[in-house]
Amino acid sequence: MKIYNTMTREKEEFIPLKPGEVSMYVCGPTVYNFFHIGNARTFLVFDTVRRYFEYRGYKVNFVQNFTDIDDKMINKANDEEITVKQLGDRFIKEYYQDADGLNIQRATVNPRATEFMEEIVSFVKDLVDKGFAYEVDGDVYFSTKKFHEYGKLSGQNLDDLQAGSRINVDERKNDPMDFAIWKAKKPNEPSWESPWGEGRPGWHIECSCMAHKLLGETIDIHAGGSDLVFPHHENEIAQSEARTGKPLANYWMHSAYLNINNQKMSKSLNNFFTAREILANYESDVVRLFMLSGHYRTQLNYSVDLLDSAKVSLQRFTNAIAKLEELFSETKVEELTEVDAKFAKNLERYKQKYIEKMDDDFNTADAISVMFDAIRDINININGDSSKAIIKLAIGLIRELGGPLGILEKKKKITLEDEVEELIKKRKQARIDKDWALSDKIRDDLKAKGIVLEDTPQGVRWKLI
Repeated sequence: MKIYNTMTREKEEFIPLKPGEVSMYVCGPTVYNFFHIGNARTFLVFDTVRRYFEYRGYKVNFVQNFTDIDDKMINKANDEEITVKQLGDRFIKEYYQDADGLNIQRATVNPRATEFMEEIVSFVKDLVDKGFAYEVDGDVYFSTKKFHEYGKLSGQNLDDLQAGSRINVDERKNDPMDFAIWKAKKPNEPSWESPWGEGRPGWHIECSCMAHKLLGETIDIHAGGSDLVFPHHENEIAQSEARTGKPLANYWMHSAYLNINNQKMSKSLNNFFTAREILANYESDVVRLFMLSGHYRTQLNYSVDLLDSAKVSLQRFTNAIAKLEELFSETKVEELTEVDAKFAKNLERYKQKYIEKMDDDFNTADAISVMFDAIRDINININGDSSKAIIKLAIGLIRELGGPLGILEKKKKITLEDEVEELIKKRKQARIDKDWALSDKIRDDLKAKGIVLEDTPQGVRWKLI
């Protein structure tokens, strides 16, 4: 398996730190609002990477953080006259609703920055003690010139970075490129105790600390959107490697931007869409198929026409499965025929070709093309004379190859307990009203989604089947 490493600008053979395991850290959202479709692409891409590793037999320790303390959160919480924690709690819940709606698997851990303050303070203190950071009036800055490899991820030296970047001018800093790793308390801000007085962490230090604590000093893969290469990931590398003397990550992966109708997404252009707005009109399989139709390192253009095209493409898969299921119920032939046995070898070749494409830096675009080739061949060669055995193999192949992409899953998991409980309440009221038809319909609809209701003396319980 080869991965394009942003650090080396080359595809490299993936060699995990521990055989059979992958440690992966993906920068998650700042939880002050609903996430937009540009964020959604990043989350979907690395959900797919994680799924494919698992498909290939790896155990993946997947960490995606929540930034729950920063300027945007403080400002919004103050505007709404609530605490930053209340704001974070609310939008973490909203994140899960939309991520579940996009069929994004839950991370192994979703750490919140505010849960790691003791570790963050210790991290900052180590950098000060080692001479890589300095304190000014309660603020602590990382000295970029002390870390001689600064700029190695973005491929630029300090002078180039300084010339091409927006820098917060602060005459108290030793150098304009130095960045804050601890910020002194200001009015109407949450704060924590530290050796430099009350304050809060800078953004960059949070991810370094959580990655170290949860995955180790060196991890296999660190990932995020391409907008994070500089300064966020560059700063993470500097502070982490200054502290440990070890590489922060062996592989750096970044997904490209999403444009809207060939323009950069922007609120000022009125082309800013949240994931929730898109999910109101398209099911997750359509959104995922669209998002994965281009290579993750290639900019993708979003438009309603392209989403509608993805919807038509998805129907080719679902129609193929529906036709096969119909043939399966009708055919009388059980075991593989001689013709079927030959075609079974074709199916295996499609699987191997799919793996070959995905092993090449997770090339989902080419992998989807292989899937279309497979269903074209299946539609031509499987008919009323085919056996149940070959039909089952064909259905299994389509669903299997859809698995790493997060599409065509047989049963949709209902992850929102509120939705199920609401239907149970409606069924209870229907029974009180003696509306048996509605009561039965709710029960049957839930069963069709893989949920069984059990009437017990303690009330109605439900379980997934």
